[in-house]
Amino acid sequence: MNWITNYVRPKINSLFSRREVPENLWTKCPECGTMLFHRELAANLNVCGTCDHHMTISPRQRFAALFDGGIFTEIKVPEPLVDPLQFRDQKKYTDRLKAAQKASGEKDAMLLAEGEIGRTPIVAAAQDFSFMAGSMGMYVGNAIIAAAERAVKLKRPLVLFSASGGARMQEGMLSLMQMPRTTVAVQLLKEARLPYIVVLTHPTTGGVTASYAMLGDVQIAEPNAQIGFAGARVIEQTIREKLPEGFQRAEYLLDHGMLDRVVHRKALKEELVTLIRMLTGQPPAIRGDLAAPAEKPADAPAEKAEAKA
Repeated sequence: MNWITNYVRPKINSLFSRREVPENLWTKCPECGTMLFHRELAANLNVCGTCDHHMTISPRQRFAALFDGGIFTEIKVPEPLVDPLQFRDQKKYTDRLKAAQKASGEKDAMLLAEGEIGRTPIVAAAQDFSFMAGSMGMYVGNAIIAAAERAVKLKRPLVLFSASGGARMQEGMLSLMQMPRTTVAVQLLKEARLPYIVVLTHPTTGGVTASYAMLGDVQIAEPNAQIGFAGARVIEQTIREKLPEGFQRAEYLLDHGMLDRVVHRKALKEELVTLIRMLTGQPPAIRGDLAAPAEKPADAPAEKAEAKA
């Protein structure tokens, strides 16, 4: 009886039991509802293959696709005082930070890196919307200042990818102070005559839009990204008028002169390389992985002829 209970019955149950499937293998597109396999979605840079909707992408995934060979070096960010206001709503601010850090694997809502794209050295900064909605707190302010200082030191352009719901309410006035701080950091780049290119992704709103996200020498946005300060519903209630269709979307802002480009995520690296080399007075990038051939002096053929004679 023990043999039947301990061996036969578990064996039969294992044959007919339903296998557990991980829940994160499929992602539903929020735009068209298509179920997308996680590997195909990652290979497509988190862009829906059916409707071309650009989903959120983590800074590390973005940098892996942006930098040559996916190789980049992280830039350290000075850590600010944690929870300076001892803020608490339904839970402590420190607990919210720990939960966000555990879920994202990052210290805060911005990641800095340096490396090469198309053999062109740059400094890059990217916000992580999954970390407390990419909210701008003291850490984000420190990160942008660190990125600007590093770019000035290395004499490299700075490329920033914004994705934020605005200032971080748990830090109160201290979060709002990051708006002038980051504006001063951008001014450092301008004084050093270094390009500052901003790529606005979905969504970029609030105090981020009112500061460093709209101060680029070139403003690029991903397709259909929501970009604005206040929400559309708040604006409608304030002006008591119906807003036009597509208001605060990247294409609408491009048509009204707020943006310079709307670029698909897959074409973004090539676009950035072209712009950076143009703004820094460098020749166009050479296609492929080979290094640029060395330039021959004008009198090289004559010297060879004399040597043969």
